[in-house]
Amino acid sequence: MRTDFGYFEEKQLGKPYDVKLLKRLYPYARPYKLLLGLSIVLMVVITLLDLSLPYLTKIAIDRYIVPQAESVQGLGRDVADSNVRYLRADLADAKVEAIVQKNADIFKRYESFALVKLDDLEQLEKKELAVLRRSDLAGVSMIAAYFLVIVLVTFVLNFVQVMVMEYVGQMIMHNLRVRLFEHIQSLSVAFFTRNPVGRLVTRVTNDIQNMHELFTSVIVFIFKDLFLLLGITAVLLGINWQLTLISFMVLPVVLLASIHFAGQAREAFRVLRIKIAEINTKFSETIGGLKVIQLFLQEKENYRDFSKLNHEHYLAGMRQVHVFAVFMPVIELLGAVTIAIVIYYGGGKVMTGSISLGALVAFISYMRMFFRPIRDLAEKYNIMQNAMASAERIFLILDSTERLPQPVSTVERGSTSGLKTQTFTSALDNITQIALKDVSLAYIKGETVLKRVSFKVSAGETVALVGPTGSGKTSIINLITRFYDPTSGQVLVNGIDIKKIHTFQLREKMALVMQDPFLFSETVRDNITLGKDGILGKNMQQLIKDSNCNTLIDRLPRGLDTVLAEGGMSISSGERQLISIARALARNPDLIILDEATSYIDSSTELKIQKALSNLMANRTSIIVAHRLSTARGADRIMVLNRGRIIETGTHDELMQRQGFYFRLYQLHSPNL
Repeated sequence: MRTDFGYFEEKQLGKPYDVKLLKRLYPYARPYKLLLGLSIVLMVVITLLDLSLPYLTKIAIDRYIVPQAESVQGLGRDVADSNVRYLRADLADAKVEAIVQKNADIFKRYESFALVKLDDLEQLEKKELAVLRRSDLAGVSMIAAYFLVIVLVTFVLNFVQVMVMEYVGQMIMHNLRVRLFEHIQSLSVAFFTRNPVGRLVTRVTNDIQNMHELFTSVIVFIFKDLFLLLGITAVLLGINWQLTLISFMVLPVVLLASIHFAGQAREAFRVLRIKIAEINTKFSETIGGLKVIQLFLQEKENYRDFSKLNHEHYLAGMRQVHVFAVFMPVIELLGAVTIAIVIYYGGGKVMTGSISLGALVAFISYMRMFFRPIRDLAEKYNIMQNAMASAERIFLILDSTERLPQPVSTVERGSTSGLKTQTFTSALDNITQIALKDVSLAYIKGETVLKRVSFKVSAGETVALVGPTGSGKTSIINLITRFYDPTSGQVLVNGIDIKKIHTFQLREKMALVMQDPFLFSETVRDNITLGKDGILGKNMQQLIKDSNCNTLIDRLPRGLDTVLAEGGMSISSGERQLISIARALARNPDLIILDEATSYIDSSTELKIQKALSNLMANRTSIIVAHRLSTARGADRIMVLNRGRIIETGTHDELMQRQGFYFRLYQLHSPNL
């Protein structure tokens, strides 16, 4: 069988639209929209609390630490200079009265209060200053308490918000991975001949994991950062709109830098996703072919190939690092320039009395805070680019339609993934006849491997397919099991085109025993039953007996509950074959298909397998792909294939009497006969 050639490179995608990708991701987030809404509300509250902290600093400085000058109009020429700042002392307080009397030279008395220049306060003792400013100290203490409460509340809200978003992110990632796995399982065999295992593993693991941060941090935190930027802008405009406009002169430069680096980051992440998939593919191929690599002394060559891929991944990673290593300092530099502008222009305003010292301090704090969400947005964009590069690859698979068309008469049921899968009312009671009618097949357009093949197999009949390698034997099996559809012609079951029978119904009535059977890294029992219920007690014992697995089961440390190694490599090929026969018996099929089940087996094990196969084939329709012609001798009918055509048909004796192609083939396989 031939389906494709060479290593299939990752596709270079065109320019995608992030909005479209986000729209496609939305259905996975929709079940959690209430939790997402709650998280956004929490982020808004947290942002408001963050915005209040610098303003509390402004209040503390202007109202309590460096209070504004008292209004002195109408108090005489000696206090008429509005540029001089005074502290008001209430004479109703006995302690204050005593301090004023003691330092009468610096106080100016009035009926119920006294004024002292702020510059003269340094002449007072610390205790006296504490008495005069105890209301200011109380105010500062109150502001500090508010500050601490806000910080604690923000901590609690941040904890709740992170927990909510982590739950949402994990669930979305869980559902997306299950959906992708479910979709991959539904694709036709042709899809897997063009997509290496390593690439598909990357999609289900690395690429899905990359979506995690998109859902847990990017989506909600973008709301926070944008809201924070708008909030800071509003507060700054309220403090001093002229200073705000001057400070924002650098924003066009920030915007241009962000757009420039964003394009470079996108391409870097795309290359990274490709290289990770290629590394996984190479590693998977190395593990699978390790015996061949070691046998033919290809370790160094294979190492060089892997090193080349790894170096390309390193270069792509360094390109990504370079982009952000330049971008982040640029943003820091622009932020520093903005702060310098604020200090220069705002400092002059403080000196002229246009704005207060507290306002300038708060302004600087807000400007530092302003560039923090810009840096955060850059980092989130970094994450988003990585996630979008992964989303492109994930949807490339989800968009694949390489599945066999199924009949529409189906009903739906819920699956464990929360999505809809299909189950089917059985319309195929028993297989009474298999027929191929003028069937042709081409795996690659223009390269036909079967040419107008026609035959029938009746219920209870045993038919053997023989012929040289590449003659089309396995291709016929692929058509009967509907791993592929014919290029032309029809495959009929009970006179019905199998395209009108769902593969679920069709394969439920079949069992395939392959040359090299595949076993899962589960228990022997699970490998035999494959989820089929009702095989317990005496039924299981009889099944083990009929499949000749008694000796194997008795030898295993935990019998049927022994866990096998990956691929069943902990047992011999003959023992794997016996378990696969037991698996076929457990299905109780109408049609048995054998792809030369004894071709890799030693003579003693072959006798056990032949006995097990006899039990399996008893009273069942059987199709045997016979590489050893001795296997075909007992068949009711032998069909000889060559170059995609059936050239001879008959029993062994009939074909030998004709002395045609089968005769010559048999002579080659059995020269002593």
